[in-house]
Amino acid sequence: MGELVPSPITHHRLFRMSAAPQPTAATALLTVNNVEVIYDHVILALKGVSLEVHEGKIVALLGANGAGKSTTLKSISNLLRAERGDVTKGSIEFRGVRIDQLNPSELVKRGVVQVMEGRHCFAHLTVEENLLTGAFTRSGRGEIAADLEKVYAYFPRLKDRRTSQAGYTSGGEQQMTAIGRALMARPSMILLDEPSMGLAPQIVEEIFGIVRDLNRRERVSFLLAEQNTHVALRFADYGYILETGRVVMDGSATELASNEDVKEFYLGLSAGARKNYRDAKHYRRRKRWLA
Repeated sequence: MGELVPSPITHHRLFRMSAAPQPTAATALLTVNNVEVIYDHVILALKGVSLEVHEGKIVALLGANGAGKSTTLKSISNLLRAERGDVTKGSIEFRGVRIDQLNPSELVKRGVVQVMEGRHCFAHLTVEENLLTGAFTRSGRGEIAADLEKVYAYFPRLKDRRTSQAGYTSGGEQQMTAIGRALMARPSMILLDEPSMGLAPQIVEEIFGIVRDLNRRERVSFLLAEQNTHVALRFADYGYILETGRVVMDGSATELASNEDVKEFYLGLSAGARKNYRDAKHYRRRKRWLA
């Protein structure tokens, strides 16, 4: 994909940040500290996950399906209870304040919004109506209308489809709608769950390019869960790799992309081809050791 054409809002901020004091360079915007999550009072899904997201950064949560990426995001956005899940240990802080006991709408007002896996647009509403639902915590029609136009500047395709029912748009357009709906809340952090799921590679590149654009121009911080390690490490600043509910490795995106274990287990690259079953067993054994 080529470079994105600069929009007319390059020098304007889409979001009005909270009046809360900004963190210093050494202070994380979001801190997840040793969090444990249990579903149905029985299933241990997260086993002491800790991570940080600093202001203006894109951080990737990487790992296979079932590793705990979505659960981590839902523990932050407080959406676990809808799925009979609970944070049973640890703490979560945003701008130095505990948020793990807030309800989701209070968290949105503080500037944290989640874009769910699978997009979850309101199929019977138009694209524009979907976008406007993202501003439900706000008042001031003039500001909302202005922000809607700014969202269209980032997603020109949505402006063309604004009167179409969301259920009849493409998967890429629905993902753009879901991200645009989150932007209408004027967040300082977006939790983005599997943005590449079910999308063609060209559309994935376009969406990640817009995410990077929003991050650089608007200083919106992103914590994104993604199985597509290739694309995530190209756009992220930092990454955490999860295995069976634990963080097994973290580092800058450059460090992770050059790590031999990451190349082998997550990027499908290996210095030598495996030729027999004994080598395959060694591969699985070494992967378990990594976890």
